[in-house]
Amino acid sequence: MAGNLDHALAAMRAIAPPLDPKKHKGQAGKIAVIGGCREYTGAPYFSAISALKMGADLSHVFCTNGAATVIKSYSPELIVHPIFVESHELADESQESQQATKNKTLREIDRWISGFSCLVIGPGLGRDPLLLDCVSEIIRKARAKEIPMVLDGDGLFLVTSEPELISGYALATLTPNINEHKRLAQKIKGAEHEVQTDKIPDELKSLASQLGGVTILQKGFTDYMSDGTSVLACDFYGSPRRCGGQGDILSGTVAVFTSWARQCKGSSDMEKLSRNPCMLGALAGSVLVRRAAQDAFTRHRRSTVTGNIIECLQAR
Repeated sequence: MAGNLDHALAAMRAIAPPLDPKKHKGQAGKIAVIGGCREYTGAPYFSAISALKMGADLSHVFCTNGAATVIKSYSPELIVHPIFVESHELADESQESQQATKNKTLREIDRWISGFSCLVIGPGLGRDPLLLDCVSEIIRKARAKEIPMVLDGDGLFLVTSEPELISGYALATLTPNINEHKRLAQKIKGAEHEVQTDKIPDELKSLASQLGGVTILQKGFTDYMSDGTSVLACDFYGSPRRCGGQGDILSGTVAVFTSWARQCKGSSDMEKLSRNPCMLGALAGSVLVRRAAQDAFTRHRRSTVTGNIIECLQAR
């Protein structure tokens, strides 16, 4: 690992809250995943169940009506809210009726949002215009309440289209792959900008700075993360198996550690890496998901699937 793996592991141990029988349910984290539509039900499940496996006390999924029953059937551990409506369901409705439906959805979000430690926005979200419009409002509400958020998948598509949603918000973490990084960079720096793949740390630091200090975790052979001030990297080898869903595991894991790091008083090992809870959360997620992928591949080899990696996931 680039840097010092021992420092990173020691920082993770310092961040993870002790298991204390005097604590009540929820104190170790309440994570909400905003995502899940008719076509994509696996991604929000992977993200939400990974948050639980990593040590969060409660994990919620806010999804469309068409996704809710499917996601509930995957696990009784998740709290599933079928609150979103897609455009096709309101195709024959008036603009006033559509606005009333949107307002109803946002009122339901208002009942819950203040209690969450971190939001994961995007896994399996889809790109329905009405749905994205609602999620834009949720991002604004979370930002006003200073709730950390991790954006992946279609959440990245949304903020690439509307970067002002997260620009200047230091509690936002973006988790793009290289192609998503390139699209975001072209949106911010201009369509003519070409990301130099041999200079990813510098490119990432510049982009995070231009976005006002958000944390960006770019996934790749080496994971790089920057908040515009510093750059961390993880090249701990995980697995050659590239089955879909590993980014969803990462988003849930990053969310948990970001919420824990924000509550932690700090340690010398943490100080050596970063004082930014989003940077610490991103590094912890990267290391732990790679270790879980390595363990899963050792057991299952080419047959490794996302569920196998989740089985190996733990904050250790």
